[in-house]
Amino acid sequence: MTTPMLMTVIAVIAISGFFIARARSIKLADTAGGLSKLHSRPNYYGSYVAILAAIPALVLLLLWQAVEPNLIHSLVMAQISDSYATQFGNADLLYSQIGNVARGITQTDDAVLLAAADHYQMLNQLGTTLRFTAMTSLALAGLAFGWRSLRLRLRARNRVENVMQAFLLLCSTLAILTTLGIVLSVLFEALRFFQMIPVTEFIFGTEWSPQIALRADQQAASGSFGAIPLFTGTLMISFIAMCIAAPVGLMSAIYLAEYASPRVRGVVKPILEILAGIPTVVYGFFAALVAAPFIRDVAQAIGFSSASSESALAAGAVMGIMIIPFVSSLSDDVITAVPQSLRDGSYGLGATPSETVRKVVLPAALPGIVGGLLLAVSRAIGETMIVVMAAGLSANLTANPLDSVTTVTVQIVTLLVGDQEFDSPKTLAAFALGLTLFVVTLALNVIALNIVKKYREQYD
Repeated sequence: MTTPMLMTVIAVIAISGFFIARARSIKLADTAGGLSKLHSRPNYYGSYVAILAAIPALVLLLLWQAVEPNLIHSLVMAQISDSYATQFGNADLLYSQIGNVARGITQTDDAVLLAAADHYQMLNQLGTTLRFTAMTSLALAGLAFGWRSLRLRLRARNRVENVMQAFLLLCSTLAILTTLGIVLSVLFEALRFFQMIPVTEFIFGTEWSPQIALRADQQAASGSFGAIPLFTGTLMISFIAMCIAAPVGLMSAIYLAEYASPRVRGVVKPILEILAGIPTVVYGFFAALVAAPFIRDVAQAIGFSSASSESALAAGAVMGIMIIPFVSSLSDDVITAVPQSLRDGSYGLGATPSETVRKVVLPAALPGIVGGLLLAVSRAIGETMIVVMAAGLSANLTANPLDSVTTVTVQIVTLLVGDQEFDSPKTLAAFALGLTLFVVTLALNVIALNIVKKYREQYD
């Protein structure tokens, strides 16, 4: 029985335990004189039994899934002599071959492989049977124990809430550990890169060409890892995008929240939010086939003959259109949440609607607006598809928005495409870029939090 089927069986037992325990608690209450005699509501009794039936079985299932593969590997390889294993040169390769033979993927006449495959298949079947028996028995035992422990004064609600609190704590801990693991994995690989390439060359270098030769006699054997062109390209495209998204999104939010009628708001707001649901590859096609040629033709028509068919301006403009909903929707929600009493007080002092918006509503909503702008900036910095299709892959150090440029995220994807060995500066450079991007994003978050904290203290 597969793991999803086994989890389904455990879920069925737990759900059955919920309804059985709920019915029993109601019966106990009726016998004692009514539901008021119960310490907790009947649903808590049912949840208590369902938890006893499900959680121990699921914990055992996780432990089983972690231990069983290694145990089977050890038992199978123990039956093979060292002299035979050395013929393959790699024990993992031999074990993979045994698995392929057992599953019928590979055909062989080798008696040792056939015997090992039979042993492998027998152990898997035995493990499946034992797993099903152990999990269902434990789930049923939990159900029976919970059913027998039901009584009027059982603190079912307290126990269920304690379990839920522990579950929420576990989820929070996993989120923190996952973030820590991501940071450390990027950090360690970046440190390996900086052991090969000096930090100063990476941060202050003006040439990016991470091509490592396969042979010593090839050209450009050492490569160039100056990331300044990537940083400037990222900042240029993000700046162009925010120059479009920030004013358009913010003005749209102000109009929808303060001036638009409910009918207009009900039509325009969903249309704006549709932009957020369009896949980025569609924006990339639009940028490559429509925006970039149009910008090139216009630039050449007014005298810029060197305008490229792939430009930072095209990528930034389309990216700005893409992130308008992030600014508009969040800013609209924040402006709408400003207490009406602030507006009424402003009107009472003789202020006009526009003065109220500028001097009362926007300052009060500034923390949320800053959060929306920060989200938009992060979205712009992290975008890849539009840049690949509209701005190209050339790491040019230029301030001309009509030239082809690239960004940090595009280069990370380019460096990690295909089969890569994580022992060369070319591949490890992706982690150095990722670490730099993480530091920059963290700095933006700190700045935004300080702004939010300052104005939140003023208007709370």
